[in-house]
Amino acid sequence: MKINLTLKNRIVFTAIVSILMWAFLAWDYFHEGVPTHYILHNKDLPGFSNWWGAITTPLVTWGLLYLIYLRTLKVAPKNESLSIIYGFIGFFLYGIITSYFFSIGLETVLLYMMLGLILLSFFVPIYKPECLLGYLLGMIYMFGSILPLLFGIIFWTLYIIAYQLPRIIIRYFKSKKYNST
Repeated sequence: MKINLTLKNRIVFTAIVSILMWAFLAWDYFHEGVPTHYILHNKDLPGFSNWWGAITTPLVTWGLLYLIYLRTLKVAPKNESLSIIYGFIGFFLYGIITSYFFSIGLETVLLYMMLGLILLSFFVPIYKPECLLGYLLGMIYMFGSILPLLFGIIFWTLYIIAYQLPRIIIRYFKSKKYNST
């Protein structure tokens, strides 16, 4: 199975995500009003209206799909296509589960889930764009578009550091060992 992220497919996927986001905003507008989400769930801190999702969600979706497309151009094996699908679906489900646990008040479970992902990121490259896209789309319903994007950027930076830094250090010491002999 090979993922074919042609320009047409990226446009269609981005259009579907955009239409769903705008339909979600229209539903909110005509029922209870479009909510504002506050950082750390504290009204004393800055808030972000879900209206921002009408702009950011299509742009971020398009950008992440383009990054996935560029990676599929560089990597030919079919296993890469499966890892893209598994990464997207896995983090989409992770975003939904995170939203659900937050809604029922299990913040301690969320802490363990986040720490578990940071530990996992030492061994598995979960910093890929499809993982971030799945995470964002899985959390949009509960948190809007901006807060998952902000937290996603923070955690994905941690995942990159956790995955790459040990490998860079090991390569450095291996090159020192071979250069000294």
